[in-house]
This record gives sequence, C-alpha cells and structure tokens, in this order.
Amino acid sequence: MSQEISKRENAARAQISAVYGTPDDEFGATLFVSHHLDEIDASYWVEHTGQAKPDAQQVLQLLELRLDPEEDEIDILDFTLPGAVTNYVICVEFDGSGNVTGVSMES
Repeated sequence: MSQEISKRENAARAQISAVYGTPDDEFGATLFVSHHLDEIDASYWVEHTGQAKPDAQQVLQLLELRLDPEEDEIDILDFTLPGAVTNYVICVEFDGSGNVTGVSMES
C-alpha cells in the first residue's frame, strides 16, 4: 500500500469517526451503522465483535478499506464490512490536496 493511500485511509477513518452521529452525517456513516445493525444477523456481529448488538464504534472499527486493484484512484476511498455481507460502502471523498471533502453511504 502506498504511503499516500495509507495517509488518506487514516484521514478517512478519523473523519468517519468524527462525523458519526452528527446532523451533517445523517446519510453517511450514521446511516451505514444503523442500517447494518438492524439488517445483519446477530451471529455475524458475535463472530466479528463478540457481541450480538455491538455499539457504533465497534462497527466502525470493523470497516475494511476496499481497493480495486485495477484502479489507481485515491480521490475516493470506500470502506465496508468484512465478509462480503453487504453491498454498501462508506465513501470518503478527497480534494486534490488530500483533504477529506465528504462522507456518504453508497451502494
């Protein structure tokens, strides 16, 4: 993983945690977490967190960066849950300088 991708991944994770639960994030990480806590079977959560109903931070800590090996795009990073349990991602967008400009939930 390139140093720039690693830097952006860290910035993206920090921003996801910072915006979670805020009014500006109603349709981003906040929706992603609430949707998946409601829709995914408790056995998945037990396997990955040890709890049938994890808290939001535990769900956010599970997120995996999903990189397409065919693309070298680093202006948008997608994060999803492990195990191909969902088609949804938390999409973090960056400007040309590498600053986070938005967090949204996409399918």
